[in-house]
Amino acid sequence: MKLLNIGFGNVVVISKIVSITSPESAPMKRIKEQARAEGRLIDATYGRKTRAIIITDSNHVILSSVQPETMADRLQNIEG
Repeated sequence: MKLLNIGFGNVVVISKIVSITSPESAPMKRIKEQARAEGRLIDATYGRKTRAIIITDSNHVILSSVQPETMADRLQNIEG
């Protein structure tokens, strides 16, 4: 089982990740709010600005303060 560090000691199982996106677009804001309303939102930002939204295969939405590009680099290093 390979894990991706999403900041502040939080990790996500790589095989469960469907998408890592930027939170600025209107559709991503709607997805975030819908997940919050349905209890599927996990906030791993520790009060900092949300810089990435991770969507999992279980339809959970995870907020991270790490840039999507940084996570992509970490993924490449893990999967090497």
